[in-house]
Amino acid sequence: MPDSNVVEHVGNDYRRESGRRAPPSRLRLGFWFGLIAVLLALVSGAFYVFERVREQKTAEFFAHFAPPPPAVAIATAESEPWPQFLAGIGTIYAVHQVTVAPEVGGRVTQIFFQSGATVRAGDPLVQLNDQPDQGDLLNFRAQARLAQINLTRAKELASRGNGPVANVDLYQSQLDQANAMIAKTQAIIAQKLVRAPFSGVLGIRQVDLGQYVNAGMPIVTLTDLDTLYADFTLPEQSRAALSVGQPVEIAVDAYPKRRFTGKLTTIEPQVSADTRTIKLQATLANPEHLLQPGMFVNARVVLPPQPDVVTVPETAVDYSLYGNAVYLVEDGKDKDGKPILTVKRTFVETGEKRDNKVAILQGLKAGDRVASSGQLKLHDGMTVVAAETNSLTTPAAVPRP
Repeated sequence: MPDSNVVEHVGNDYRRESGRRAPPSRLRLGFWFGLIAVLLALVSGAFYVFERVREQKTAEFFAHFAPPPPAVAIATAESEPWPQFLAGIGTIYAVHQVTVAPEVGGRVTQIFFQSGATVRAGDPLVQLNDQPDQGDLLNFRAQARLAQINLTRAKELASRGNGPVANVDLYQSQLDQANAMIAKTQAIIAQKLVRAPFSGVLGIRQVDLGQYVNAGMPIVTLTDLDTLYADFTLPEQSRAALSVGQPVEIAVDAYPKRRFTGKLTTIEPQVSADTRTIKLQATLANPEHLLQPGMFVNARVVLPPQPDVVTVPETAVDYSLYGNAVYLVEDGKDKDGKPILTVKRTFVETGEKRDNKVAILQGLKAGDRVASSGQLKLHDGMTVVAAETNSLTTPAAVPRP
């Protein structure tokens, strides 16, 4: 049997000569696997403890965290006279408006106006050819002069008894006929000079120079814009509140930011059987000529105002299917006794809206404070703070520095 030391020495020499390392023993492998398992267990335990601590701290943070109270604009309910109106729709008409046309036919020889011009009553507009009539006028004037001479001579002869009285009657008749023809011819000549029947603004010219026009053919429209009518209707239930002389406010789409005022001048003495409405007419001055006949109008008759009506900004009311409500701002104290503001949802009965305000019929009293903006983030009993400015204030209402 060879010696074991010799064999082991020979094996080591062989392994060194071949360049390979001897495989680790089982004891060493077990040690390394055990060490890795312990490290993994430590890491997993540390991660678990970290997650539990993080969840606990997060829960404690949110348990003691109180979000800052939202800032809301606060408005005070006011008691004020509330205007009352009876509103209707209608149309504007001119007090004086005509289509200028000649009474006789003829050829246009002169046009004295431009489209859109402002004219006065009696200003000439169109001249028709009147030369034949001017010739007739000269002829009749000559006949009148001859008849006057003959009449004078006949009267002298008759006064001396040298001539018959019948000649006086004959020449008087001839003179009267000549004067009648002069007057008739002058009237025809006057008809051929078409004049403005009243002061106003002309429309678009509808004839040209040299054109032959017949009697009644349109030449131009003429409208008096200084004073206009506004005809509108109201339900028959409104009749008891109407009287002549009441102020009327007119609004038109062309000038949405303006209101024109007038007076109720006519109430139709009968109710329409088809629509059960009353036709009304208001008269209004139009010095700037902004209003024009044919415009659609929203008219409202101004009634005496209703006194002591509680109003709040329209933005303060939360409209919903369950009812209209506001957030009433009340004074309170926190757990430390410091003053705070809280909100309380209060249902109200609303009336008409006007000028960014709404009438409150029930649910509020004058002096109550309500949130006028930021209601979407509010709930009943929530603490709020008053905003320094109202983000819903219109630019026109913001004072300039």
